[in-house]
Amino acid sequence: MSARTICVETTMSVEATQLVDDVMRRWPMTIRVFLSHRMHCVGCPITCFHTVADACREHGVDQAQFLAELSATIRGQATTAPEPSSMAIAARWPT
Repeated sequence: MSARTICVETTMSVEATQLVDDVMRRWPMTIRVFLSHRMHCVGCPITCFHTVADACREHGVDQAQFLAELSATIRGQATTAPEPSSMAIAARWPT
C-alpha cells in the first residue's frame, strides 16, 4: 500500500449509506463515537445489515451531527479523549 493510498483512506468521510460494521472495521476510532451516543452497535449482529442511517434512526440520533462527528474523528479533529482514570468503572458484586 502506497503512502498516497493511506492518506486517501484516512481522509475519506463516512456516508449514511455505509454499513455500521464496515465503518467500525475500517475506522476503529469511530467506535467511541457510537458509544458516546449510547449506540451499542459494537458486537451487535445487526451491524452487518444496518447502515449508519438505520442506526441513527433506530437510536434517535441526529444523522447529520453523527456523520459530522464520525468524519471529524476519522480526520483526527475530534475532541481529545478523556483521561483513562475518568473512564474507570467500579465493578461490585451484588450483596
